[in-house]
Amino acid sequence: MPNRLAHETSPYLLQHADNPVDWWPWSEEAFEEARRSDKPVLLSVGYSSCHWCHVMAHESFEDQATADFQNEHFVNIKVDREERPDVDAVYMEAVQAATGQGGWPMTVFLTPDAEPFYFGTYFPPAPRHGMPSFRQVLEGVSVAWRDRREEVTDVAGKIVRDLAGREIGFGGTGAPGEQELAQALLGLTREYDPQRGGFGGAPKFPPSMVIEFLLRHHARTGAEGALQMAQDTCERMARGGIYDQLGGGFARYSVDRDWVVPHFEKMLYDNALLCRVYAHLWRATGSELARRVALETADFMVRELRTNEGGFASALDADSDDGTGRHVEGAYYVWTPEQLRDVLGDDAALAARCFGVTEEGTFEEGASVLQLPQQDGVFDAEKVESVKQRLRAARAERPAPGRDDKIVAAWNGLAIAALAETGAYFDRPDLVDAALAAADLLVRVHLDDHARLARTSKDGRVGANAGVLEDYADVAEGFLALASVTGEGVWLEFAGLLLDHVLVGFVDEKSGALYDTAADAEQLIRRPQDPTDNAAPSGWTAAAGALLGYAAQTGAEPHRTAAERALGVVKALGPRVPRFIGWGLAVAEANLDGPREVAIVGPSLDDKATKALHRTALLGTAPGAVVAYGVPGSEEFPLLADRPLVGGEPSAYVCRNFTCDAPTTDPERLRAALSG
Repeated sequence: MPNRLAHETSPYLLQHADNPVDWWPWSEEAFEEARRSDKPVLLSVGYSSCHWCHVMAHESFEDQATADFQNEHFVNIKVDREERPDVDAVYMEAVQAATGQGGWPMTVFLTPDAEPFYFGTYFPPAPRHGMPSFRQVLEGVSVAWRDRREEVTDVAGKIVRDLAGREIGFGGTGAPGEQELAQALLGLTREYDPQRGGFGGAPKFPPSMVIEFLLRHHARTGAEGALQMAQDTCERMARGGIYDQLGGGFARYSVDRDWVVPHFEKMLYDNALLCRVYAHLWRATGSELARRVALETADFMVRELRTNEGGFASALDADSDDGTGRHVEGAYYVWTPEQLRDVLGDDAALAARCFGVTEEGTFEEGASVLQLPQQDGVFDAEKVESVKQRLRAARAERPAPGRDDKIVAAWNGLAIAALAETGAYFDRPDLVDAALAAADLLVRVHLDDHARLARTSKDGRVGANAGVLEDYADVAEGFLALASVTGEGVWLEFAGLLLDHVLVGFVDEKSGALYDTAADAEQLIRRPQDPTDNAAPSGWTAAAGALLGYAAQTGAEPHRTAAERALGVVKALGPRVPRFIGWGLAVAEANLDGPREVAIVGPSLDDKATKALHRTALLGTAPGAVVAYGVPGSEEFPLLADRPLVGGEPSAYVCRNFTCDAPTTDPERLRAALSG
């Protein structure tokens, strides 16, 4: 008998629709039921490609006896953190404050007023490693609720008061200057791993936003150390097991310091951010490796994540069937020497050497994750390409990992920016078309008549949850990139509509600080607010970047002011924790550089000389530069106003900080003006 999740759009919630647990989705009705029945709430938060979420579901939520106890003593609520990042953020903050750590699955016990009083993450079915069993936790909480109610509500009240006191100001102190950005670079240098690339120890996450900062800092200042860290980290990741050597695209993180063994789930946001970073690395250096990885990652997104509606799915699972009916992490991606011999015959030894496949294996049960280790000698490129094609074909016969088909607005915004720019740099109009199709889906399905944005959709059906700050900001970022690449001013207009909502609904007028949810959104126990960049840019820093880009395109003073006030948090955090505010630092670089405003005018957008100037403008490395592109007299972009042809020739105009260079018809002079 399906529970109340059967009609949800979230693939994660639908995975739990047939559990014997009587799950509710997050809703006022669930809390009304808790008040009516005088039961505490068990809140379980996860997402569809989370390995330990699946494990706990199988061990506990599919177990009839456990479910019976849950149903008798609790109102059980299941939340997809990707659909409700606000709910996730508020309770994760409480979990981390109480236990010093967090993660998913997240298990929180609440009063019927949604106040948390007991926390955890994964609980096993039997006690182990000093952890109580899930059943012991359920029984303990149930007894405390029945016999020590006053104590429980006192704890819950104290936690909510503590959370309320954690509000962040950090607005209005001004944007970071030279000194703060130099301190941030110094901090990153201290945490850099010179042997392996990347920052810190295991597990190692791809630092895409920090690399974007390093590339922009190098472009603005010429700091060679910044470029070296960016280049070396990108090369180590691309040669490691975290990168799919056969199909392109990156896994979520590496469990070791050497990028060898990934946590195999592939997320849209990681791949969008990394695709863009490798494209920007190529733009800065001409690196052939960066070009290959940018294109392979773009092709992976289009091939494996694009949905029938033209948007991009959230994730591919880490686990898949290993061919025996068991769901095993990494089964789709790893190889034994014997499997290589079965597919490749005499070429197996070459493949094993090229991709680092050993008899003892680098993963579990003698299997290896494919890498490209640095080696002496040269491989025959044609032979290696033939090997890759045969391995790809053989892998395609394996059971594929599951895909979470929901469209998350923010992550699609990141993908639109990456695909638009990568397509423009490498003359791949199909990638620009893929970006346009995703943008079109967001406008048709996610935007309502008042330009309010919905967080998710699935199968062309819009979800019930309102967009949060990162949705508005990242979609605006994607639309701004599309506007620069296509010369279609409608994308600038849509970005403006979204950013007007940011100014009205998400900014604290007094301090300039930003909130993750709109002023009129559902009131949780606290209004979530997190400026740090984690797996993707925070809503706060993404909004600062989009507001700054929009202001450069339009001259809109309120947007510029809001961006600079929002960067106050980067001034405070950048020098102290630069690894966790990488996108904020990248935006601060753009702010310090201008950003530069480039207008390209030509008789026709198909004209060869006009196109050469446009391409040169897009390939400029000046941080955060914006490009407007159109025919003389066009009103598509404010930057095109009063920009005539020079001597009848296509021309480029570059301005920065209210000062303009003389217009030029020469791509080389334009390149020099935009080289940072």
